[in-house]
Parts: sequence; structure tokens; C-alpha cells
Amino acid sequence: MISLNEAKNYLRVDHTEDDKLILSLIDTAKALVQDVGRMDEQALAVNEATTRQAMLYTISYLYENRNTADYHKLTLTLRALLFAQREGVM
Repeated sequence: MISLNEAKNYLRVDHTEDDKLILSLIDTAKALVQDVGRMDEQALAVNEATTRQAMLYTISYLYENRNTADYHKLTLTLRALLFAQREGVM
């Protein structure tokens, strides 16, 4: 759903040293969005605009706070971003 180039552009990273890390963060972000949003692959696609934004936020947060990430805070933010999808409102 999110390519390496898209994530690097969002992060404003123009070097290749962190490519493996960013690819790992893309996978982590997808899993977190699925877990917090209670979504499967099909639900991710149906709610693509929101889930893409949630994934990019997650990638950015984890990249910028890789040593001090507050996963509780991140989860609460994702719950707020994904509320409508999570609760079946949309």
C-alpha cells in the first residue's frame, strides 16, 4: 500500500542508508493499522485514504522516535484516526 519511495518522500529522506529500516517500518505500520483499526486486507483497501494516512503517520512517528517511541500514545492516536472504520461507522 505504501511504497519505499512514498515513505521516504513523506519522511524527507533522500539517502539509502535507512531503506531497510523504512521498509520494516512500512510492514510494522500496516500491521498496527490493521490491529488498531480491526481491519483485514479488504477493509484496508476500502478505507484506503484513511489507512494510508494512518500508515504514513505511524511510519513517521516510529522513524523520528525510534529510540523513545511511546506505543501507548501511538495507539491512541491511531484509534482516533481510525475511529470511524474501527467502529463500523463508515
